[in-house]
Amino acid sequence: MKALPQLKQGDVIRILAPAKGIEAMYIDEAKERLEAFGFDVQISEYCLGNDGYFSGTIAQRAQDLQNAIDAPSVKAILCARGGYGCIQIVDRINWADFMQQPKWLIGFSDITVFHQRLSRMQCPSLHATMPLNFGQNSERSITSLIGVLKGETLNYRWKTNAHNKKGMTQGHLIGGNLAVLSGLIGTNEMPSYLNGILFVEEVGEPLYAIDRYFYQLSKAGVLDQIRGIILGGFSRMKDSDPPYGKSLEEIVRVHFNYRSIPVAFDFPGGHQDDNCALILGRPAVLTVEDEAVELKM
Repeated sequence: MKALPQLKQGDVIRILAPAKGIEAMYIDEAKERLEAFGFDVQISEYCLGNDGYFSGTIAQRAQDLQNAIDAPSVKAILCARGGYGCIQIVDRINWADFMQQPKWLIGFSDITVFHQRLSRMQCPSLHATMPLNFGQNSERSITSLIGVLKGETLNYRWKTNAHNKKGMTQGHLIGGNLAVLSGLIGTNEMPSYLNGILFVEEVGEPLYAIDRYFYQLSKAGVLDQIRGIILGGFSRMKDSDPPYGKSLEEIVRVHFNYRSIPVAFDFPGGHQDDNCALILGRPAVLTVEDEAVELKM
């Protein structure tokens, strides 16, 4: 696994928008907050551009990411927001320079496309909040992000859920947005899940779609390869008419009734205000007990 730089005061973080467009007020706020932590914050050329739904054309967005990868002074690349669009540019990037000079790539949601590519490349990446969400985030969302960049160790403990499945396991952390992960199954972006701890989160999906995604993971062999699973925020879930008839937890647990791995719900991460940072690709230890769940990285 590649080693990533530990950022210090004055190091450069570059913000870019590889997918959906974003308004300047979010970038301005993020720049101000990150500079308060002592970083030098740069805004990419097309970050505040507009090409319909996107921040720029495919070529422009790819150029912004490539420039950030190629710039020796840039120590971390912070994606401004998700939406849709990363899949359009991931194959246009020369990732060889990234491997020669690894740096933090930060984001969640659609940024899962990049997380999966870096997982295949055996390079850690940071599933964490983005400028679009800085204004609504909990304080620990921001401090966990900054802590990782400065080399701090991540340890989390949260209240147990009655639907959890007890156990202890260890493995490299892998995952991201459930819909994006499912869409990459069978493609050249799909990494190895063998002996990993899978993290998933989702927003705004119908309950039946969650079941569909888990069947897709199951039929692709993913659920038989992992050593444990962590479910983050599943916010703004939708029901069908007539109602689906099962809760999120009941839907998920069906897929693990005959699999002897720990299952942990309610990790504070995903499309929600409390969106704590996770280092994908790094070894982790997951302990699920009656009283609480612990994740040590």
